[in-house]
This record gives sequence, C-alpha cells and structure tokens, in this order.
Amino acid sequence: MKKIQMVDLVGQYKGIKDQVNESITSILESAAFINGPDVHEFQADLESYLGVKHVIPCANGTDALQIAMMGLDLKPGDEVITADFTFAATVEVIALLQLTPVLVDVDPETFNIDPKAIEAAITPKTKAIVPVHLFGQCADMDEILAIAKKHNLYVIEDNAQAIGANHTFRDGSKKKAGTMGHVGTTSFFPSKNLGCYGDGGAIFTDDDALAHTIRGIVNHGMYERYHHDVVGVNSRLDTIQAAVLRAKLPHLDEYCESRRQAARLYSRAFKEQEHLVTPKTVNNCEGICDTCDCHVFHQYTLRVTNGKRDALAAHLGQAGIPFGIYYPIPLHLQKAYADSRYKEEDFPVTNQLVKEVISLPMHTELDREQIDHITNTVIQFINE
Repeated sequence: MKKIQMVDLVGQYKGIKDQVNESITSILESAAFINGPDVHEFQADLESYLGVKHVIPCANGTDALQIAMMGLDLKPGDEVITADFTFAATVEVIALLQLTPVLVDVDPETFNIDPKAIEAAITPKTKAIVPVHLFGQCADMDEILAIAKKHNLYVIEDNAQAIGANHTFRDGSKKKAGTMGHVGTTSFFPSKNLGCYGDGGAIFTDDDALAHTIRGIVNHGMYERYHHDVVGVNSRLDTIQAAVLRAKLPHLDEYCESRRQAARLYSRAFKEQEHLVTPKTVNNCEGICDTCDCHVFHQYTLRVTNGKRDALAAHLGQAGIPFGIYYPIPLHLQKAYADSRYKEEDFPVTNQLVKEVISLPMHTELDREQIDHITNTVIQFINE
C-alpha cells in the first residue's frame, strides 16, 4: 500500500506534469513573472467556468477577503456577521479593517453558518454577512440572500473551500459557489481543490463598478501607472501560479468527483457505526447521491460522539494515518477575537463540534486499499 497522505499533491502533479513544466519553462524564458499572459488567460478561463462576469486574481485568499471588503467601502465600526466555526482568516480581515466582527453559531449537520443566528444578530450597524462555504459545500444561500435583501446588507462569500460546488436554489436554478452574493472570494492554497504551487487567490463579482474598484485596489490603487485613484494594496497572482491553475482548471470537476467517490466509500463504511456521524450534504441526500454536485469534499469530516475524538486522533497518529482537527478552538474563544458581547450559550453547536470533529485524508489520489485501511482502523478503535 502506498503511504497515506492527508493531501497528495505529488501524485496529482504527475497527471499534469508535462503541461505544468512546459508552461513554467516558457515563463522562465520570457521572464513574464508578473501579470504575464497566463494570468489573463486563467482569469478568462475561470470566468467562463464559474459563469461570472469578473474574476480578479490576487495574491492569496486572505487578501481576497480583505480587498472585497475594501471594495464595498465598509467603514470602521460597521458590523460584519460571520461564522464562529471557521479558520481565523475570515474574521482576521474584518478586524484588520477596523470593522466589528459579529460571530454566530453554525448548523450541526452542514457546519455552515446558521441563518437563524444571522437574523438574530442583525443591528442597525450591520452592513455585511460573510457566509463561509465550509469543507466543500455552500451555506444556505436561499435564506442568507433573503435576509440580506430584507435588511439591505452585502453578502461576501468566503469560498476558499468549495470552489466547483453548485448551489441549487429552491426554484431549481443553479449557481456556482462564490457567485451568488455581491462578491465572492477564494484561495488557491496548494491543498485546495483548485490549488497552485504557492499562494494565490481571486475575487468574483457580476458588478461592473465593484470589479473596477477592486482591480485598482489589488494594484496599489492604480488604473494608470503612478496615478493612485483609490487606497490599494499590492496583491497579484504570480504568472507561474496562474499557469499551474490553468493546467488544473480543466480537471477541477474530475478532481471533485474523485473526492466525492472517496467520501462515498468512507460514508458507506461508517454507515452502521453508532458513534460516528458522517457528513451531511445541504440537499439532505441519503449518503452522497450519484449525481451529487453540491459538495466537493475539500475535507471529509466526521463527528465522534462518544468522547473519544482525541483518543482516535492519537490512535491514527500511531498507525501512521494523517488527520486534521478543523477547528479545535472556536473563534469567540481565541485571544485575538474574544469579546464580552459573546456568551457561551450563544454557541452550543460550535462548542460541541470543536470536541467532536476529525477530518480524514481527502484528495484526488486516494485509492480503495488506502480507504479500506483508514476505515478499518477507525472502526476497530471506535468499537474497542
């Protein structure tokens, strides 16, 4: 059996090696390292894939979130509602811009932000909602968009983990994750479903004026060289990273389906296990349906309900099986974001999830032998 990796980027690279190597060599020979042709071609390719008018590449996913908020001209003190159960980057940029983060609880089945908690947290100072499409599927965008419309709020989608996923609205229409709000953002960190070989990110919008503003912000506020029309930052996607992403983008749906198939095998193996809760899709399918397009399984995350999560993690480590615990400390308990406004009773789901969740290896190169070994190891321990 091959060594089990949490993410096997080397194996994935071998499938696109010739194209990647040829593209990188061409860039090295032309020295078009910044804003080269591959950046513009990848931008156009991603716009077509997502069905969105504007993709603005940038340096990383955290910058993408910050720049999106800058583009919306949010002011210090404006309140921005987001999920307590997510990576710190989401709330980090809110604080950096001197906005006021408002953390709320999540849904116990999808792990995504709870629309009822959003509604309860809205005040006259609320200006935006940041739904995080966690672990590979969209938050309840029907409800979130309705709430935003009712209260005249911006919606900024944090799509760092769900690129390629579809959201099916109640009327049957579909849109890609990251393209439903006023603006969407993503990360191309190497371990993402669409990842480069360094840092990278992008911002999506159908709003022409907002896209124009954001294009200036990412380039020092310039639309014409040495003419600084807005306050900007230096956040560009390197040409080499764009070339890698151009090679990967045509395979994204294939990559996501490979992850779904691995998730199906995991879930079938764990189906009868009393103390393991397998991932639920937003469409409440029994298991993961054959036509699933709502979940791209950036992570495959179990809940361990018998109090043995940490012991299972130790056991997996001893067995040489990698794992992740995303996330061990809720944001409202992080020193940087602690606030007297937060009460523990406001976060019952998050406080439970941080004690129970564990993510198993998930990538495009997982094979049946590896999955059988992982599932057998988990089941054996849980039933001891």
